[in-house]
Amino acid sequence: MRSVSIFAVFVLVVLLVAALRPEALVPGQLLTWLEKNHEPLSGVVLLLKENHENLLWAALALAIVLLPAIFVIKPAKGTTKSPKARAEAVRPQAELPGTERCEAEIVAFLGVLQEKGRLVDFLMEEIVSYEDAQVGAAARVIHEGCRGALKEHFDIVPVCNENEGSKVVVPAGFSSDTYQLLGKITGEPPFTGTLVHKGWKTERVKLPRTLKDQGGRLSAIAPAQVELK
Repeated sequence: MRSVSIFAVFVLVVLLVAALRPEALVPGQLLTWLEKNHEPLSGVVLLLKENHENLLWAALALAIVLLPAIFVIKPAKGTTKSPKARAEAVRPQAELPGTERCEAEIVAFLGVLQEKGRLVDFLMEEIVSYEDAQVGAAARVIHEGCRGALKEHFDIVPVCNENEGSKVVVPAGFSSDTYQLLGKITGEPPFTGTLVHKGWKTERVKLPRTLKDQGGRLSAIAPAQVELK
């Protein structure tokens, strides 16, 4: 549509020039030559010379028709985005339901660790002032509760079944999340080394199925407890 508007303006300008000064489009010497040697064209030249005023009114009438069209014609749908559409395009996308569920399930599992073993209480507590015996006694309770929670929601097994301190072979094409190489690394796998830590992996995950509420708020890990009297 923009090209149509430009063409309409061009035609208007040509008509106005032809009406007011035909010699501007065709040099005077050429007009004289055309009048003498080409009868069909000489008629056109004569028409331009003798009907300036009529052509001018015709050009103005055409302008009345074309100018509104130039300003009214709108780009085709989908070719130009409105400011609102551009704003929508750059606006960050809302969180996907899967992301919301993942965050909520992590929080819910922290709630399980807190409920079963008071893990959050222990980690958020300043224990510098406590004696080692007190920390050790608390650790036994936390260990028992959190171990039960892990077994309930995960099937955790060692990455390597060999005893720590034994020789193991790291195969070619190993995954970096499965083996971590320590010390001086030279050559290409497979590598032979001493097992320092057997690692852990899980073959099952069963997290509590919870979502954010309608306001996008994550559930509390543990509620505040208030005793009423």
